Amino acid sequence: MNRQEKQVIYKTTNTYETLNALSEKTKNVWIVLHGIGYLSKYFIKYFEELDPEENYIIAPQAPSKYYLKNEYRHVGASWLTKENTLTETKNVVAYLNAVREAENLPEHCRLLVFGFSQGVSIATRWVASQKVKCDDLILYAGGIPKDLTFENFSFLEEINTQVTHLVGDSDEYINEELLKQESEKIQLLFQGRAKHIIFKGAHEIKKELIRQLI
Repeated sequence: MNRQEKQVIYKTTNTYETLNALSEKTKNVWIVLHGIGYLSKYFIKYFEELDPEENYIIAPQAPSKYYLKNEYRHVGASWLTKENTLTETKNVVAYLNAVREAENLPEHCRLLVFGFSQGVSIATRWVASQKVKCDDLILYAGGIPKDLTFENFSFLEEINTQVTHLVGDSDEYINEELLKQESEKIQLLFQGRAKHIIFKGAHEIKKELIRQLI
């Protein structure tokens, strides 16, 4: 029996959500990457309380959709799994590049890349591989891939990017040992420039914390 795994290259289409209008009054552009189980149209609602004139939000959509809890009612999505991770990462990066190109973002705006949970992995992979010159890199309740190194992020020091790491003190997915390991990794990757925020709460986004980031 001669079983083979083969590949094809083909064009695909994916959506993304935006909030507010991009104008001369826009000061901050957010690219926000949701966690596993979310859809971008719901995730973007966490940013509704930001000043609509000054903040323009872009919420890309993870490509792999599935029914939550096997109930065939509510739909969620995932960015990556352990299956064909390298190839799928290239696909996701190409998609994020296409979103950014389509938006034609003005240079005068502050660019904030925000990742929540699984979105942290995507945010860091994209920023590192494409040398995305963001003003802020926000890592919210998620882990950075083990294969990324200081050299992948050294360019951020040159442009004085603010790195912020947030995690809840009762996050059900991050115990004390994991938090210690992740904090040490972040210190190493960003040479002590990252700001750490531990808030009271679980694996959740708090709108008041988002407002404090600008």
